Amino acid sequence: MATFTERMGPVLLVWLAVCLGGTWAVDKGNFKTCEQSAFCKRQRAIKPGESPYRALLETMELTNTRLTLQLINDNNKVRLLLELYRLQGNITRVKINELKPLKPRYEVPDVLIREPPTEPLSLLSQDENGVVLSLGPESQRVIVSARPFRLDIVEGRDVLMSLNSRGLLGFEHLRMRKDTSQAEPETDNKEGADPANQDENTKEEEEKVEDGMWEETFKSHTDSKPNGPSAVSLDFSLPGVEHVYGIPEHADTLKLKTTDSGDPYRLYNLDVFQYELYNPMALYGAVPVMLAHNAQRTTGIFWLNAAETWVDISSNTAGKTVFGKMLDYVQGSSETPQTDVRWISESGIIDVFLMLGPTPREVFSQYASLTGTQAFPPLASLGYHQCRWNYNDQEDVRSVDAGFDEHDIPYDFIWLDIEHTDGKRYFTWDPHKFASPKEMLQGLMDKKRKMVAIVDPHIKIDTNYKIHNEISSRGFYVKNKDGGDYEGWCWPGSAGYPDFTRPDMRAWWASQFAYDQYEGAMENLYTWNDMNEPSVFNGPEVTMHKDALHGAWEHRDVHNLYGLYVHMATAQGLIERSGGVERPFVLTRAFFAGSQRYGAVWTGDNAAEWDHLKISIPMCLSLSLVGISFCGADVGGFFKSPSTELLVRWYQTGAYQPFFRAHAHLDTPRREPWLFGPENTALIREAVRQRYTFLPYWYQLFYLAYHTGEPVMRPLWVEYPQDPATFALDDEFLLGRDLLVHPVTEEGARGVTAYLPGKDEVWFDIHTFQKHNGGQNLYIPVTMSSIPVFQRGGSIIPRKLRVRRSSTCMEDDPYTLYVALNNQRTAEGELYIDDGHTFNYEKKEFIHRRFSFSNNVLSSVNLEPEAQFTTKSWVERIIILGASNPSTITLRTADGINQLEFDFDASMSVLTIRKPGMNAGADWSVSLQ
Repeated sequence: MATFTERMGPVLLVWLAVCLGGTWAVDKGNFKTCEQSAFCKRQRAIKPGESPYRALLETMELTNTRLTLQLINDNNKVRLLLELYRLQGNITRVKINELKPLKPRYEVPDVLIREPPTEPLSLLSQDENGVVLSLGPESQRVIVSARPFRLDIVEGRDVLMSLNSRGLLGFEHLRMRKDTSQAEPETDNKEGADPANQDENTKEEEEKVEDGMWEETFKSHTDSKPNGPSAVSLDFSLPGVEHVYGIPEHADTLKLKTTDSGDPYRLYNLDVFQYELYNPMALYGAVPVMLAHNAQRTTGIFWLNAAETWVDISSNTAGKTVFGKMLDYVQGSSETPQTDVRWISESGIIDVFLMLGPTPREVFSQYASLTGTQAFPPLASLGYHQCRWNYNDQEDVRSVDAGFDEHDIPYDFIWLDIEHTDGKRYFTWDPHKFASPKEMLQGLMDKKRKMVAIVDPHIKIDTNYKIHNEISSRGFYVKNKDGGDYEGWCWPGSAGYPDFTRPDMRAWWASQFAYDQYEGAMENLYTWNDMNEPSVFNGPEVTMHKDALHGAWEHRDVHNLYGLYVHMATAQGLIERSGGVERPFVLTRAFFAGSQRYGAVWTGDNAAEWDHLKISIPMCLSLSLVGISFCGADVGGFFKSPSTELLVRWYQTGAYQPFFRAHAHLDTPRREPWLFGPENTALIREAVRQRYTFLPYWYQLFYLAYHTGEPVMRPLWVEYPQDPATFALDDEFLLGRDLLVHPVTEEGARGVTAYLPGKDEVWFDIHTFQKHNGGQNLYIPVTMSSIPVFQRGGSIIPRKLRVRRSSTCMEDDPYTLYVALNNQRTAEGELYIDDGHTFNYEKKEFIHRRFSFSNNVLSSVNLEPEAQFTTKSWVERIIILGASNPSTITLRTADGINQLEFDFDASMSVLTIRKPGMNAGADWSVSLQ
């Protein structure tokens, strides 16, 4: 070990000492503030006022699909090109680039699932002040004002959104460095460069050099910035809006806060050790999507830029924003609340999609049309996952697996962290601790269980390591600014970083998951991508130097894409190894817009603290709103050791969040569910078993998410968009439309107050069947066994009550239908069934049923008559909540008519129909007389 640690070097040893020692707080000094980020400081120094940009209306060109228009900065005469597109589905796209840049500026590839289809734009009017264009139906128009440049989207007399209304458009044009002693950047099109780019005042340039325009130092790291300043920024005003959401990942409330008195929210994927809560610091992932909501409308802004980005939010009143002449006729009340947002990115172009709703569902659909929907996961991945850093060896894995059986707790996946490898060489196994991986995997397979092993994207530099040699010989590593292979410190010591921005590198990486390449792998082994921000222990802010090179582009241009590309290549590898048959399961820590297409994410290295349990709810809700439904937090907390009360409450919360995994740090005491005494084991067992009973509902919700982009876990305002009481709630949530969950997240709690929405709704406690009216704050007394969950009246939820050791063991088990009647005595729901693990659903191999209850008849009809699939599962019980007592109950199927047995609890108005026995895939009806 001594020789290994010597090779690891002093930087890594210091980092490990912090990680593994007793210091449990983020060192904020390792991460930049806006003031320390030169481009953020420069752009934030620009104050609202008259914009120097004006639109040159004489340059306007309008085709059937787009409008182009030149903008000029009157201070430096540099021209920009504005492109405006009306896209299908009520989306407007705005692109701004230099008219003639010194060299190409980065435009983000691979995030959009296709080039978005356009719809015609038509000119309504034009004068010297600007132009008015039609956006199609609903009297929607876009107004381009010329002096200063401003863009407004209006509907009728309402301004939906304004761009550059505060004059904060900033576009740092590429330029030659005045200091000729420095090497000039290579240019791809010097002949076409705008001569105005060279008109900068020399004295101003020299002063700005000190501001980090051409070189920037943070701690001991220098960023060479060979291309000079290249930041872009733009402000958006949202009249009538007081609530904005999204732009994950931050450990903060669901409703985003104003940033006037502190730093902006930062989007820059970073490995933040022991992150703090309730602040705007960057974390592991970045999705540059913001949703705005009020009782009348939901809209979204998608800022497609992968460079370091900061987002400022401030509150205003609409009357304080100066309206241009073109807008006089739509100006509203000066007292209208308004939210102003400013986006600032270090490089690239402005490419923004304005998603105009008007409903939350339509915004989800609009965003999904751009970046795709949540990957449809294997059913087993919706079960429970058991993980720690690390299970020691094969015997440890066997022992933990047996412990679940001994204590009658179901689970589907056991996980191996970095210690399972041969010296942190990924795609390998420790030859002593995991000498027979296939034997271990077969033992799990025999019990219909699975494993996840970690594969990180930092590659140990070792000439005896096949993966390193192949990447090196193919030239696939990221390069440093001088053209050599970039090296940094990570878990293996000195490591190289594959350039996942390259399609050929991703294809090669995917090929390494093939069973003849990944020695010891079997079909029940899946993958976890950690450290893919990328994490570089001795790099600036624990990540890669911005002047590292990915082909022609600097790392600064692509940084937030790196984790997405790792996730993409890994998921592709798992698909290819099965010949395209099996769905992958891949967990990632770093992510970007579009990451939902490749698997699951989690909230990173949290801590065993009550506030970390609480923050898991808004963190996952924020991710859900921007397309990433498969989210969870480490149950129990990664760092530190939870009290038994906290651990139990975390299991109870995690059981109702999409990704359900317990995980723990290397230095924490073991915390398998049965190690805290029989009473706590029973409480944890009950929470996990509840998860398994709801797997049919979870699976149906993920199928819906895959098809529509609707989130699985939702804030209440998504379903109750006109109820202001829901707009800032983030201690409770909905699963789909029909389950409301208010976990207990306070230490020593004896009760919680849950808001039950919908003044005309009723809600049923799923445990007691007690009925409650909507539109009220309900106080719920709780004990340690309580998980407050309510089913919406008007819904039908299928469950499987015969819980077995894993989800696969329950495949053919029967269903119980929970029919919760509303005040109109009606209800409806769905059931989705397929094989649970292949892509055969794309070939219509599934069952999709609709259940409905009205006029005292419960029926099941086929939603997809063309689909073909058979199931052995049947309906063994129907429980109707809010029912009255019938005299007889009759079942009608293709086989005939039968009378059914039933019980009625008059005190709770609960009707239980026993053993109806019809196949879950059949047509049938049950009549109550």
